[in-house]
Amino acid sequence: MSAVTAQTPAIPSIGLGTWDLRGRVCARIVEQALRLGYRHIDTAEMYDNEREVGEGLRASGLRRDDVFVTTKIWPTHFSPPELERAAKDSLAKLRLTDVDLLLLHWPSPKIPLVETISALCKVKRAGMARNIGLSNFTGELLDEAVKLSTERLICNQIEIHPFLDQSEAIAASKAHGMTVVAYSPIAKGAAKKDAVLTGIGKAHGKTAAQVSLRFLLQQDLVVIPRTSKVERLSENFAVFDFALSPQDMADITKLAHSGGAA
Repeated sequence: MSAVTAQTPAIPSIGLGTWDLRGRVCARIVEQALRLGYRHIDTAEMYDNEREVGEGLRASGLRRDDVFVTTKIWPTHFSPPELERAAKDSLAKLRLTDVDLLLLHWPSPKIPLVETISALCKVKRAGMARNIGLSNFTGELLDEAVKLSTERLICNQIEIHPFLDQSEAIAASKAHGMTVVAYSPIAKGAAKKDAVLTGIGKAHGKTAAQVSLRFLLQQDLVVIPRTSKVERLSENFAVFDFALSPQDMADITKLAHSGGAA
């Protein structure tokens, strides 16, 4: 089997990551992000906050089709019956009829990949997900997933930030026409403490975190920074009014090989 070839749907270039956000804080942050202009929200079954993400989405007043919603299925639910049940449960919690993107959260050594991919494709054909993809897949396993899928896998979501060299995984994903989505793009806050990023930021009138996000955006990556603070939402979103120079990009690239802040 081979993946269907088609143009990769556009995923908004910056989204809100919601890992570890819970309860009213989660719903409020999602609502505020959407009011500020975010149009991409990332959640997961494992985050245990899909219900609150749905609440924030509805409170924003935006039309459903104006927001790109991603969720992910945990590997313990990768057998075909469990995967379909988990997808239905996620939709029920979100109170949506479908998600824009449904991902396999991590590879599983316990369930044959052919069975999981087949079930994921079935969920898409059933209309529960407009698009499907992967998360934390690299190398041969990524290649295998693409070969097994009868539906286009549009995305690979992986940890990417200036202190982690993910060039091989990025190249492998893009070779299959996948959009690469970077989680933890500010290295869980470590970017803010880095002298190189801070120095470049000062030259542009931006923060180190904004420089970290811009560095990834200029590599045609999608970023999903997570925050629990409303003021950080605005900061993370204000990254489209400046550009890093080739020298800036080269200096930041070196951080992954110099034992930087992360």
